[in-house]
This record gives sequence, C-alpha cells and structure tokens, in this order.
Amino acid sequence: MTKTLLLPVLLGGAVSGVAFAQSVGDQYSAYAARQRGDVQLLSEIEQRVKREMRDADYLGPEYDSRSGVYRLKFMRHGSVIWVDVDGRTGAVIGRSGR
Repeated sequence: MTKTLLLPVLLGGAVSGVAFAQSVGDQYSAYAARQRGDVQLLSEIEQRVKREMRDADYLGPEYDSRSGVYRLKFMRHGSVIWVDVDGRTGAVIGRSGR
C-alpha cells in the first residue's frame, strides 16, 4: 500500500525537477545571451511593455533560449495575457489573451 501511494509523489517530484532544471537552464541561457549582446536587457523590455499594459498586473517573464523570445505574463480582470517579445529587437511579436 505504501509503495502505491509513494509512486505518484516520486513521479511528481521527477516532473517538477525536470521543469526546474529547464527553468534554470533558460535563465542561464538568457544571461549568457545578454552577456554576448544577443538580447536586450530584460528590465528595459519589461519597462516598455508594462507601460503598454498599464491596466494589467505583471506576473513575470519566461525566456525561450531556442527562439530568443521573452514571454511576459500579465493578468487583467481574471484573464491571463501573454506578450511575446523578440529579445534581440525588443519588438512585440505576439499577444494572446484579452
């Protein structure tokens, strides 16, 4: 019985560990890309996009090292809004949500 109950906990920990490792890897990739001058400062990108989204609460960024895209997450009236920004140019390249 104990083994049956423990397995989902162990598997959940493994999945969480993978997600954490990917997050740390993406953070390192963003840092390295910034050091090389491949992407703009996240703080500058955040400032500009937050001004455009002033009626929404900013929840934080994600970085996709494969595409060099920052995805900024906002919440407005209970709805999540994602704003995709090209890290190289700082241009908004996509938006989802309301």
